[in-house]
Amino acid sequence: MNFDLSDDAKTLKEAARKFLDARAGPPVARKVMDSSDTHDAALWAEVVEQGWPAARVPEAHGGLGLGTDEACVLAEEIGRSLAPVPLLSTMGAIEAILLAGTDAQKANWLPKLASGQAVGTIAWAEGDAKSPTAMPSLALSGGTLSGAKSPVADGLVATVAIVTVASADGPAMAIVSLDGVSREKVETLDLVRPSARLQFDNTPAEALGTATDWVKLTEQLAVLAAWEALGTSDAARDMTLAYAKDRVAFGQRIGRYQGVKHKLADMYILSELARAHALHGCWAWSAGAAELSPAAAAARVASLDALKYTAEESVQLHGGIGFTWEHDCQFYYRRNRQIVSALGSRSYWADRLVRALEQRNRAAA
Repeated sequence: MNFDLSDDAKTLKEAARKFLDARAGPPVARKVMDSSDTHDAALWAEVVEQGWPAARVPEAHGGLGLGTDEACVLAEEIGRSLAPVPLLSTMGAIEAILLAGTDAQKANWLPKLASGQAVGTIAWAEGDAKSPTAMPSLALSGGTLSGAKSPVADGLVATVAIVTVASADGPAMAIVSLDGVSREKVETLDLVRPSARLQFDNTPAEALGTATDWVKLTEQLAVLAAWEALGTSDAARDMTLAYAKDRVAFGQRIGRYQGVKHKLADMYILSELARAHALHGCWAWSAGAAELSPAAAAARVASLDALKYTAEESVQLHGGIGFTWEHDCQFYYRRNRQIVSALGSRSYWADRLVRALEQRNRAAA
C-alpha cells in the first residue's frame, strides 16, 4: 500500500509552485487586502489558463480528468502562496457535483466551472452554526430557497453555490445559480479571501444528492483543507526560519538560541505529522476506502494543530514587528482562522474522529 503522491502529482506540484512563486505570495495578497477587490482577476485568469479548475473534471465535460493527488497538491500550493483566487471554492463545488450530481447537472455545470465561465462556492454556515452537519434552517420547497447563508468564502465572486438544506435525514445539498441573488460583504479575519452573506428569496434551486452525500463531501473537503493548511503552515515556518537566521539580538542570530530552535523544530514535527495524515486521507479518498471518515478527520485535526501552532509562534518569534500591519505574519494567522471556520472547529472534527474509530472498532469486534 503506497500513500505517496503519484509522479504526475509531484510534477504538477513543482510546476504550480514555480508559477505561484512568480505570480502570487504576500505582496499580491496585500494588494487585494488593501483594495475593495474580491480577488485578483488577472491571476485568476492565468490560473484558469493553466487548467487548474479543470483538474478533476472528466474529459467528457471539458476537463483534464486528473485524480485526487493532483487536487491535493494544488490545494497545498494555493495555501502556500496565499493566492487570492477562488480556486479552492470552485474545486469544492466541482467535487459536490462529481459526487452527487445528476447527468444533466454535470453536463450543465462542470464545463462552465472547468473553463472559468462559472465560479463555485460551498454555502453551509448560518451565523452561529458550529458544524457543517448541524441541521440548516433553509429548506428546498417547490424548487426554491429562501433564507440566508453567512459567511460564505468567495461568495462575492461566485456564480453558483452548493447550499446545505434541511432534509428528513439531516443536511442535504442544493445547487443554486447566484444570478440575481442578493449578497453583501461580511467582515471576517481573513482580508484576502472575502466572505459574503447570501440572501435567497424564492431563488430557484435543484436538489443535489442526499444527506449521506453531504457527509461524504465534508470528508473530501476536509482532506483538501488539510493540504491547504499544510501549504500555509510550511510557508509561515519557512518565513520564520529565514528571519531567525538573519535577526541579530544580544550579539548573535536568534536562531542560535535554544528556545527558538525548539519552537522551529516543533513547527516541523507538527507539519510532518500532519502531512502523513494528509497523505493517508488523500489515498483513502482516491481509493474510495471505507476508512476515509477517520482518515479525513485525522488529517483535519493534525493540519489545524500544525497551522495554529506555526502561525501563532511565527508572530511571537518575529517579536514586535510580527504584530504590525506592515508585516506578513498576519496573513498566515488570519488564514489559520479562516480555514478553521470554513469547515468546522478542531473539536468538532476530533469528535468525528473518535466516533469513526469507535464505529470501526465495533465492526471489527
